[in-house]
Amino acid sequence: MNVTEVQAVKQQFGIIGNDSALLRAIDTAVQVAKTDLTVLITGESGVGKEFFPKIIHANSMRKHGKYIAVNCGAIPEGTIDSELFGHIKGAFTGAVSERKGYFSEADGGTIFLDEVAELPMPTQARLLRVLENGEFLRVGSSEVEKTNVRIVCATNVNLQEAIAEGRFREDLYYRLSTVPITVPPLRKRGNDVVMLFKKFCMDFAAKYNVPRLQLTEDATATLVAYSWPGNIRQLKNIAEQVSILELNRELSAEVLMRYLPQDVKNNLPMLSGHGQTGGKSFESEREILYSVLFDMRRDITELKNQVESLRAMNKDTVEQVPYYNTSHDVSLVQHSPSYHIQSPNGRFEPIVATDEYVEEAVSLDYVEKKTIIMALERNKGKRRNAAKELNISERTLYRKIKEYGIE
Repeated sequence: MNVTEVQAVKQQFGIIGNDSALLRAIDTAVQVAKTDLTVLITGESGVGKEFFPKIIHANSMRKHGKYIAVNCGAIPEGTIDSELFGHIKGAFTGAVSERKGYFSEADGGTIFLDEVAELPMPTQARLLRVLENGEFLRVGSSEVEKTNVRIVCATNVNLQEAIAEGRFREDLYYRLSTVPITVPPLRKRGNDVVMLFKKFCMDFAAKYNVPRLQLTEDATATLVAYSWPGNIRQLKNIAEQVSILELNRELSAEVLMRYLPQDVKNNLPMLSGHGQTGGKSFESEREILYSVLFDMRRDITELKNQVESLRAMNKDTVEQVPYYNTSHDVSLVQHSPSYHIQSPNGRFEPIVATDEYVEEAVSLDYVEKKTIIMALERNKGKRRNAAKELNISERTLYRKIKEYGIE
């Protein structure tokens, strides 16, 4: 991978992120740009596929030619052939004059066919002919015309499934996917989501002349943990909403959750239990950490709400206290006349229904210590391996071991 070229492209097109899959996709686009090979870009809706044909065109020998982007899904089936290939006068009702299509207009340049899977089957046959020999017919004409264009396509559809269902031509698929580029979804880009969110907040602060938002630690954890089904488009929309509507410029997880869809639990793996196989298992130590934090915050919030409700009913004491089990070495027990929590050291301490206590309850120290101990045990005390598993440096791990007094 040519790191210098990739960084230059990121800066030129305003691409933010350091995820390895993203950098690999950019590098592939830069390398293939020097050829005339057809490129198929795949990825979920909202991941930013539209940047890649621009990268390819700008770094190609055709960069001084036209670049035309066509959204195949937005053109009615009855007019798609005319839009792409043109028509002659009288070819159909309303064709009062002849018209050049996009393939004629883009001659010598690049044409980007977005949502290519939405093309009707007859149009797919016409496109295949262009790919094979650069020839096409305008609607209503029998005169063969030639074009010299670079074709880049994109789709969020699984084309293999579309082929099996008879919605897409198999021969066209193999011609389009000479060089495939896959753009990773936002949920797989790790801390890129935080970088993007901060950049969007900074842009909207300047646009609407408001102070820039600051993220708390738990808000940052929520951003990374959420699955972002709408990808970058959804992230940008939420950044704009909170930038405009929130008076408090420090954004917490509790506030952020209000702007996420109602089925947020299904998009937070540590809450819904997705990815588990027989009991509570997780893909990484990070997910364990998130699970503990969210479980603790949920239980404490529920308890706080109950206390506040009882106070509102002017009850001086609590007669019955429900039993909670967070399954993370923290249990809530009845201890009249107030609530108590059993801390990791075994002592029972009173719970005060204040916002300050909630923040204290989700302190990372205990969870971090347990996570480090588990990693060391799995790696039989080998610090280098444990540090690698925890995705931290060996020096940081040594400092944490010393700080927590881990033997």
